[in-house]
Amino acid sequence: MTHQVRFDSLLRRRLDRRDLLTGGLALLGLGAAHRTSGRTLFQPSLFPLGVASGDPTPDGVVLWTRLALDPLHGGGMPREDVEVVWEVARDERMADVVQRGTAVGRAILGHSVHVEVEGLEPGRWYWYRFRSGADESAVGRTRTLPAAGAGADRLRFAFASCQHYEQGYYTAYRHMAEDDLDLVFHLGDYIYEYEGREGRVRRHTGDEIELLDDYRNRYALYRSDPDLQAAHAAFPWVVTWDDHEVDNNYANAVSEESGLPAELFLRRRAAAYQAYYEHMPLRRSSLRNGPDLQLYRAFAWGDLASFHVLDTRQYRTDQPCGDRRGNCDGIHDPAATLLGERQERWLMDGLDGSTARWNVIPQQVMMARIDFAPGDGESYSADVWSGYEVARRRLMEFLATRRPANPVVLTGDIHSNWVTDLKVDYRDPAAPVVATELVGTSISSGGDGVDVRDSTAALLAENPSIRFYNGQRGYVRCDVNPERCRADYEVVEYVTRPGSPIATRASFLVEDGRPGAQRL
Repeated sequence: MTHQVRFDSLLRRRLDRRDLLTGGLALLGLGAAHRTSGRTLFQPSLFPLGVASGDPTPDGVVLWTRLALDPLHGGGMPREDVEVVWEVARDERMADVVQRGTAVGRAILGHSVHVEVEGLEPGRWYWYRFRSGADESAVGRTRTLPAAGAGADRLRFAFASCQHYEQGYYTAYRHMAEDDLDLVFHLGDYIYEYEGREGRVRRHTGDEIELLDDYRNRYALYRSDPDLQAAHAAFPWVVTWDDHEVDNNYANAVSEESGLPAELFLRRRAAAYQAYYEHMPLRRSSLRNGPDLQLYRAFAWGDLASFHVLDTRQYRTDQPCGDRRGNCDGIHDPAATLLGERQERWLMDGLDGSTARWNVIPQQVMMARIDFAPGDGESYSADVWSGYEVARRRLMEFLATRRPANPVVLTGDIHSNWVTDLKVDYRDPAAPVVATELVGTSISSGGDGVDVRDSTAALLAENPSIRFYNGQRGYVRCDVNPERCRADYEVVEYVTRPGSPIATRASFLVEDGRPGAQRL
């Protein structure tokens, strides 16, 4: 008996017991009505969390979905593995199918499905879907990378981060899905681990999450959002995490909760990492045994751009200054690291060997050294690169001496838009700029936000390396060709209610061979 036959039998018995619940889920948008054996049944869809693709190569891509009948309460699936048919086509109507096969949604991995498609043509769009029994998923669109080293004259991508479900709607993703993009980077805080609170725009289900089922339910809640599903279905995504996918401000095996033994926290981290893998279009090679997950990795868009995606959480030493702003001795600890020795060497070796015109570094936390104390005093955020000053200078000195072509850093985390110059020594006004940092705001974290101007005057005066600041919500769109990289800061007016329009708040240009962004 195949997995699918066994599942169909269990599904029929489950539907007999759950007719009322089934109809309720359909009305909530978590179910679907479809025709089976000549009669219409209202039953939960097997694909309520949508589809996604990611980690593209020149000849393939990862296709993702997760099977769930009751997605907010453990998934509601049988204990058995379930077979799924997948198809890839050259057209949106799925008429010209070029590949199809079967995959297994494994119960041990929350019935998530990760299909690593190979043998596709480089540099072109494809469409895909999943099917199980009579149930079909939505159709997603994806694309492959250009052939390795091939001439590429244009790349359009967006990057985003920080999507606290309770604090706002994902309207920015609806606009992103309608944008003209090739690729999307997500830089962390895909979910938030906090307990649900009254009086917010939307509410988390349950208490602060710590166990595998808790993390699965939280991802399912976030994935149920139709705007997020639309953006996933429109483009391939490349993802990395920050802290809230596990625990606020955690560092390697160190929890935010003071005194928690590392072995206990690593159990929580293992559950969180597994749930992250289950809900992201990642390759099997990312999934490791125990509490580890391989997330830093590289991509190349032909000869135009290389991408070194970083992980600044899994290997970092604990934040100095008690995670607060300050100028404590720990900031200058030569052993402190955000990347760990192996990842840092991998990054420098990759940049040193790159022949791409643009070398882009998608990562989580601000790399520019920002002094928050006016006048002669100094105060730095300890949770970002400025809290690890020796490691920060080491990377900046590498960029200054080895000079990989056109380094551009993409950053999330801080719920605001910035453009900064990256330097080795910020105390020297004449120090050369070695790279440009583009910092993107949140999708919804922090609520509506505000286009702050006057209150940031002192900060900007103290830090002339800051080219731009804005406190609204949205995402950043980048348009890259051999001559320049253009960054458009797309902002929405509000997130505490749906339907906000979007506008370009500011645009910046980084020219080939000229570090530092110029405002248009």
